Amino acid sequence: MKLTKIKRKTKYEKRYSVKMGELTTQVTYIKEYIFGLPFRTLHRYRETYYGEVKDCKDCNVSA
Repeated sequence: MKLTKIKRKTKYEKRYSVKMGELTTQVTYIKEYIFGLPFRTLHRYRETYYGEVKDCKDCNVSA
């Protein structure tokens, strides 16, 4: 039986950047699970309209 598992999940989020303003984009989370419970987020990124992959540290979550 495996104790740890890594899952990738994509969901829509509203993001804000200085250059583009507010945008709704798909954000992918890579999480580590131990015994089926989420332990930590390893990485999160978003894909642009043109297919580039960018780190989510560039944009802030809008309130």
